Amino acid sequence: MLRIVQLEGESLIADVRRPAFAHDWVEHAKTAPAEVVERLAGAAIAIINKVAIDAAAVNALPKLKMIAVSATGTNNVDLDACRARGIVVSNIRGYAVHTVPEHVMALLLALSRNLVAWRETLLAGGWQRSDQFCLFDHPIRDLHGATLGLIGGGTLGNGVARLAEAFGMRVLRAERKGAAIVRPGYTAFDTALAEADAISLHCPLTAETKDMIGEPELRAMKRSALLINTARGGLVNEAALVRALKEGWIAGAGFDVITAEPPPAEHPMVDEALLALPNFLLTPHVAWSSRPAMQTLANQLIANIEAFVAGAPQNRVA
Repeated sequence: MLRIVQLEGESLIADVRRPAFAHDWVEHAKTAPAEVVERLAGAAIAIINKVAIDAAAVNALPKLKMIAVSATGTNNVDLDACRARGIVVSNIRGYAVHTVPEHVMALLLALSRNLVAWRETLLAGGWQRSDQFCLFDHPIRDLHGATLGLIGGGTLGNGVARLAEAFGMRVLRAERKGAAIVRPGYTAFDTALAEADAISLHCPLTAETKDMIGEPELRAMKRSALLINTARGGLVNEAALVRALKEGWIAGAGFDVITAEPPPAEHPMVDEALLALPNFLLTPHVAWSSRPAMQTLANQLIANIEAFVAGAPQNRVA
């Protein structure tokens, strides 16, 4: 009987059905890094989300046959070590096709229409003291007619493109940074940065994409531009972003991801002065987590496990 151990049960709010084969299911609400090997001892299948399984853990778990990641990103798993051991690693794909693009548009709309600044004005009594029916304290911009630069594509980038075009935005798909050739349908990376009124990131975090948006890129953007990141925190150099927002290199930013999650109190992206800025919105990695999306994820997670046991692994990354 296969032993299945779920290490981070609290990371998913959904009805996770049990696989349709004989098994022993063990579930932990959360797991600290130091507990991984002990809890996976004797397991054939591990279900994880963000907790890391490094080469040392892989080598310490001789019975492990599969790691089912309940997320798209697999940078927390040593894939090379898994390949060397013949351990199958699967991930989740396409489940957030609606919820992440909607979150991107929500951030774009909130920043473009200055909703946070307007809320603060109301809380301070600005409208209540007005001698006319409306105020003009904060500028409002339309998405219609604006240019959106997409860096990265896939299901989520394509979903954002569809919604942006429905709003009447012009969409530029940026070529890879530093690419010598620009593919048909793409725009040179530097050109996309310079022309876009908003940039939305949809890349995996790799050695090549880490800090792909730093001071030079932020300074190359329009001073009126917005930067949206619902992908991975490490794509943007956070020190440069903080300066860009405080010194006005760009008009604003909406982020759902940062480099440390959850962030320690001293993390620059949760500094009170930064969070108080009306042109910066930070949400706690929730763009993916609508209830329908989480249920779709849970269904695909179990389908991945059943496909592996049936001898036809799906959504395999290793």
